[in-house]
Amino acid sequence: MVPKLAEVAVPMVEPLRYVSRSEEDTARLARGLAEAAGKPGAVITLDGDLGAGKTAFSRHFAAAIGVEDPVNSPTFTIIKEYEGRTPEGGPLMLYHMDVYRIGEDEAAELGLDEYFYGGGVTLIEWADRIAGLLPDGRLSIRIEGSGEGERVFRITPHGAAAEEVCTRLKRSGLIP
Repeated sequence: MVPKLAEVAVPMVEPLRYVSRSEEDTARLARGLAEAAGKPGAVITLDGDLGAGKTAFSRHFAAAIGVEDPVNSPTFTIIKEYEGRTPEGGPLMLYHMDVYRIGEDEAAELGLDEYFYGGGVTLIEWADRIAGLLPDGRLSIRIEGSGEGERVFRITPHGAAAEEVCTRLKRSGLIP
């Protein structure tokens, strides 16, 4: 007998929690995520209030994968592309997006899925604004707090590859 949809157990994944008390703590998380998830096809979404640290995280992540160019918010350009490298030294593109100023319809017209399913790493700031377009396999990060105070990063995996990234983060000791 085939179970009804309501009878199929869907495991709830608890977000990982990382507390950042400084810019260096944020950089440490970004480096750990870059090591665990900085591979072609990875999609990482970043959400949180203004000033939460989305762009700071992106800047540190970019540095960790070897991007040498200055990384700043792509608010007005929507997408910036940077050249980084894989841990083996091969080329790795970083697609840094800020979708704050657009909706799902505009985002769909931009062909963002070509980036999501391409050969680089995609970081998306304000990803909640295009939730319906996001790939099923991704790592979602919500940053709570802003200004000079403590920030809490809640990291939720979506899909097996993202779950493996979270497992690696826990094994590394970065996240208890």
